[in-house]
Amino acid sequence: MKFTLSWLKRHLRTDRSIGQIADAMTMAGLEVEEVIDPTERLKPFSVARIVSAARHPDADRLQVCQVETVDGMKEIVCGAPNARAGLVTIYAPIGAYVPGLGVTLVEKPVRGVVSNGMLCSAAELELDGASDGILDLDSDLKVGTPAADVFGLEPVIDFEVTPNRPDWLGVAGIARDLDAAGQGLLISHQTPSIAGGYASPIRVELQAPELCPVFAGRLIRGLRNGPSPDWLQDRLRSIGLRPINALVDVTNLICYDQARPLHVYDKAKLVGDQIVVRGGQVATDTGEPERLIALDGKTYAPGPRMCVIADAGGERPIGLGGVMGGESTGCDETTTDVFIESAWFDPIATAQTGRQLGITSDAQYRFARGVDTHSAVAGLEQATALILELCGGEASEITVVGTPPAPPAAFDFDPALVERLTGLRLPTVRIHTILSALGFEVAYDNGPWRVTPPTWRRDVHGPADLVEEVARINGFNWLPSTPLPDLGAPTAGVLSPRQSRIRAARRILAGLGWAEAVTWSFTRQDIAEAFGGGSEALVLDNPIASDLDCMRPSVLPNLIQAAARNADRGFADLALFEIGPIYRGDQPGDQRTVIAGLVAPHAPRRWDGDTGDDLFGLKSDLFVLLETLGVSTSALQLVQGHTSTWWHPGQSARLQLGPKTVIAEFGAIHPGALKTLDADGPMLGFEIDVEALPQSKARATKARSRLDLSTLMPLSRDFAFVVNAGLAAGDLTRAVAGSDKQLISDVRVFDVYTGTGVPDGQKSLAVEVTIQPRNATLTEAEIDALSDRIVAAAAKLGASLRG
Repeated sequence: MKFTLSWLKRHLRTDRSIGQIADAMTMAGLEVEEVIDPTERLKPFSVARIVSAARHPDADRLQVCQVETVDGMKEIVCGAPNARAGLVTIYAPIGAYVPGLGVTLVEKPVRGVVSNGMLCSAAELELDGASDGILDLDSDLKVGTPAADVFGLEPVIDFEVTPNRPDWLGVAGIARDLDAAGQGLLISHQTPSIAGGYASPIRVELQAPELCPVFAGRLIRGLRNGPSPDWLQDRLRSIGLRPINALVDVTNLICYDQARPLHVYDKAKLVGDQIVVRGGQVATDTGEPERLIALDGKTYAPGPRMCVIADAGGERPIGLGGVMGGESTGCDETTTDVFIESAWFDPIATAQTGRQLGITSDAQYRFARGVDTHSAVAGLEQATALILELCGGEASEITVVGTPPAPPAAFDFDPALVERLTGLRLPTVRIHTILSALGFEVAYDNGPWRVTPPTWRRDVHGPADLVEEVARINGFNWLPSTPLPDLGAPTAGVLSPRQSRIRAARRILAGLGWAEAVTWSFTRQDIAEAFGGGSEALVLDNPIASDLDCMRPSVLPNLIQAAARNADRGFADLALFEIGPIYRGDQPGDQRTVIAGLVAPHAPRRWDGDTGDDLFGLKSDLFVLLETLGVSTSALQLVQGHTSTWWHPGQSARLQLGPKTVIAEFGAIHPGALKTLDADGPMLGFEIDVEALPQSKARATKARSRLDLSTLMPLSRDFAFVVNAGLAAGDLTRAVAGSDKQLISDVRVFDVYTGTGVPDGQKSLAVEVTIQPRNATLTEAEIDALSDRIVAAAAKLGASLRG
């Protein structure tokens, strides 16, 4: 929405500047986008008079002009065909930026003659008008007059209108709010009723009152249409509208001035003497929707929920109600009799019509937001007065068909609510003044106030809305500042430890190259049975699909099916993870949260046959994840042969803190489980029970612990132990590391051997022990004593030094 300060002053008596008005609008809740000031752009330009014009000595089409300017006499080279002695035009000095050319003038010779400025055309100043030569202005203009004054340019305020305030789509509505905010005095324009000299020959029939509850109209005959006066054209041009003719310009003016869209029909182009307001129709013989060529030159097919204005007994569409008129009845310079439409169209139907047909017109924009329901007759009277003034003619009586929507209902309001909701302590007189200035009717005796909203404020439904209006007009900057209450020491964090672990797990797995999946919490009952669930208590009474009829006992089936779907589409090699619930029963404690991962390793073939060990890669990622979640992996027991039935018995294990606290299971998926899911192997996976994870120790601070580096060189010793074939290597490395936690910094298995020299049922495990001295270099005796402790610790597991 745009308007100028002079336009506003037609409704508001004020001495405020354009900047002050923009600031006041912002404080009153009107979102000002920008203040466009064309006078700044044309500030360097002024009126000049050509004293003489002579042919350029070296160019037939150029003239050397002696020009009287605000800067004195200047010699200017000009190529315009209409440059002549005595012509009054616009002068641009050296250094001026010419907006139409996008250049800054510099002093330079033109074919040997220095031009000390420029004489401008309308296009070079970005003004409307002919541009085949320089501007030809009134000879009475004084040299030096600013160009902005010559063309009547002034600043324009452009602001955004919120959907709940359609009354701001008229300058009169803006003036009303500024008057209430103390920025001036509202000027009341009461348009007198114009008595009709005859009955309107055009009858109106409402066949769709749900689309158009009320329709007012009148005929004006014997008028003379033509260009509108300069003041009207200038006002429309200032906000970016193109003047067309007096009749159309009057409707555009009232649309932007009063937020009241109108439409005019050329009576000579109407078929018959009846206008019918109905919904869109479909031809009974062809089944094709009717067509309308609108004023924008495009053809539209209105639907049954779109309002259509028709003539010829209701058969020919001549306009889309509240959106756009038709080309067939448009007014032009030959129009002598005009029928004026002033109706109220349903906002929702109008908005849907514009959206479905792709039309956004000034009328549609206003009707879709809700025009004043009781402005039909008032808008018609204003249009009549202007048309009679500008075009002459004789008006008929007003025809009104239908009933406008009921006005907003009155409600009780306690002025004390203002302080209770906002903290503003305002006198009741001030509250009453604000509401009355905004158009609310306030009646009170000894009890609560009885407030009736005006018909243009259908967004006000109760006392809280009135409090908002008072606070807005009084100024949001006057709202008192109240500090929040002291709630004591800050909490440890917004997220619980479990939530923090889940968030950390997502990040670490994504960083390791896993892709997160989100699957259903349901699966098929037979699949649930294969993964340890499927009881009748977990079967759904009303499943969303036949293959999703049971709560899942594990996340792995869903991940396996997702991997199989990807493989069917050519993406066989992938790693997926999901964090979500599983259901082991229907009791409150039977729902558990798990972190599950699945790898479907299908690496490309290699010439040397080395595809790596995917199981140990999975184990590595699992241990990195557990360490990140604050679980000490060195304290976990790795147990084989006791995993669930869907794991491969020889290629799986579980991590536990004891027989009753199982942290995770991992390994290869059993081929039988894959066959149940119609998936091709191999597939590896893991599943961590989040609730079973031990609580990590809280850090005293968020700072990192002190870096402890020894200044002494580490040394290493190798030990080869003969152990039982069933002993896990991890058990041996933990025992060796525990023999001296101060000196031993790392234990690593580097060889596993079975065969000649090793008894049956046993194996040889070779470990490298890294020793890090702390206070002094170790002597041979100290190293030997440490070696003895290592051997003794391994012996507790039945291990002995080999050979």
